[in-house]
Amino acid sequence: MLTTFKKMGAALAAAFFFWSFSSLALAADIMPVGDVRPGMQGIAKTVVAGTDIEEFGVEVIGVLKDKGPSGDLILVRTYGDVIDRTGGIVQGMSGSPVYIDGKLVGAIAYGWSLTDHRVGMLTPIGDMLKLWEPAPEKKTNPSTTEEKKNKQLAGAAGQASEEQALAMSGSLRPLDTPLMVAGFTPQALKWLGEKVKPLNLIPFAVGASPESAVYGSLQPGSALAAELVRGDVSVGAIGTVTYVEDGKILAFGHPFLRRGGSSYFLSQAYIFTTVPSLESGFKLGSAGPMVGKIAQDRGAGIAGEVGAYPNIVPVRVHVMDKDLQRQQDAGLQVVQDEKLTPLLATAAVYNVVDKTLDRQGAGTAKVRFEISAPGVPGDVVVRENMFYSPANIGETAMGELFEGLNLLAGNSFQALTLFDVNVQIEVEEERKTAVITQAKAVQASVKPGEKAQIQITLKPYRGENIIRTVNYEVPKTQPEGNLSLLVRGGGSIPIAKLMEGQGNLLLELLQKKRTRTLEEEVKRFTESDRNNDIVVEPAPLEEEMAKQGPGAMQAKKIQNKAAKAEEPIVEKKENKPQGKNGLLGAKDKKDDKGKSKTMTDYIIDGDTMVTLQVKK
Repeated sequence: MLTTFKKMGAALAAAFFFWSFSSLALAADIMPVGDVRPGMQGIAKTVVAGTDIEEFGVEVIGVLKDKGPSGDLILVRTYGDVIDRTGGIVQGMSGSPVYIDGKLVGAIAYGWSLTDHRVGMLTPIGDMLKLWEPAPEKKTNPSTTEEKKNKQLAGAAGQASEEQALAMSGSLRPLDTPLMVAGFTPQALKWLGEKVKPLNLIPFAVGASPESAVYGSLQPGSALAAELVRGDVSVGAIGTVTYVEDGKILAFGHPFLRRGGSSYFLSQAYIFTTVPSLESGFKLGSAGPMVGKIAQDRGAGIAGEVGAYPNIVPVRVHVMDKDLQRQQDAGLQVVQDEKLTPLLATAAVYNVVDKTLDRQGAGTAKVRFEISAPGVPGDVVVRENMFYSPANIGETAMGELFEGLNLLAGNSFQALTLFDVNVQIEVEEERKTAVITQAKAVQASVKPGEKAQIQITLKPYRGENIIRTVNYEVPKTQPEGNLSLLVRGGGSIPIAKLMEGQGNLLLELLQKKRTRTLEEEVKRFTESDRNNDIVVEPAPLEEEMAKQGPGAMQAKKIQNKAAKAEEPIVEKKENKPQGKNGLLGAKDKKDDKGKSKTMTDYIIDGDTMVTLQVKK
């Protein structure tokens, strides 16, 4: 894994050295959109295979005012050998620069599915140049000359046949941005695809770029990747460079994720081939060397800088398959983003698990992770738990990792920088679950402040009964009488029982537990019960009534027939499904809320009640 990060550093250093001695000032003459006329012809540049830039023809059909997210769009028809081979404008051509009379007009950015793919739209270069100065400009009323031009263009558009009518119909859409994913298993790729679907991204599985590929310097028409994950896997969007000037680049011509100020990896790209399609063809490619940072992701495209380094989150993963005694390590770099980091990091870790197991199905997993984030108590969040799934243990084991990352990256209290994520996972096919079948108190009665031994009988899956003991310390302020204790698995919360006739009180209790600070949120997450804990605690409603005074307790005793009992009573309750939350604690650990717990080697299901007789 360290070797992986060393290779990344060496590659980056080499790229920066290369760029420091390359010509980065490639400024071109600009043609304002106001000078564009129907019938004008020019050329566009793009890569359709490998890294070589090719040209194809472009003819202007018309200009549509305020059609795009950043202003006007230019309607064009493409032609030539390249277009014949690709079947028209395809995904990945986004950003392909278009020149008329040697002047840069804009970038290919928009098209239609299931129509003539030779027709598309350009984002004017003037709008893209504003990405380097993202502050919005004040709008001014057009001059008389501009109004005359608009009328002329509108007249020409009215004669531009069905292409113009299609453009005006509102069915225009940005060219889809292919999300090329290298190093993912099919199952992990499917999982990622479901998660990024709301972002209008479709992942494609690709291989790594060939080591023999020759890239050269980025220039208009070059293939590039806006990468979100690098390392032992790669996740990134493929597009085309539109403009380069003094180490700064413009690309895509439309937004990638429209995150505004961003911090993606700016990488070169290798195109394996271009795949035609009736709906929408696409370039099949993968990311190559990283050369800088994408800093803007807005309506008119993306903008980056060569030689800059993005804000990243290092992720280290170790997975052990206990059945095969096979283990795998992975080193990853994920972009630092409050929305994207939790999703991408979790997907990448799931991929390592799936690749190590090389199977899908039932299993038990032990998961431990540390998230370094200065600003949280101790500057690190540590979590450990056990999980079982009858269908897909790899996916189930990711639940709390995503929750922890999302808690920190997306918290509503303060901005945090995630410095490091370290994940260790052990998986076995054996089902390590057990059900609570019985619980009883060893002592007939106890005094406030004394410890009561609670013996719990567990029935492991297809195994013999085992006994575990939890030492429960009775609160010093506990009044005389019966004390009802809930004995449960760490992941089982009998909400249905609590809500029976007690809806208002339950709501009040939950409201009292709402966190108010980041420290409380982190504490709630790290100190919640683990799925493999046996928990002994006062029944929540009983505990609340004790706080209300002797009168409330006496009323409860009258309602509870078990209050008559002089000896400990064991009442078997219905087993509840295991929840996903759990947390680590030492054996016989007691917290400040009168709860004790002990750790086991099983995921504990079910719950029961024990009544203690408290005497002073």
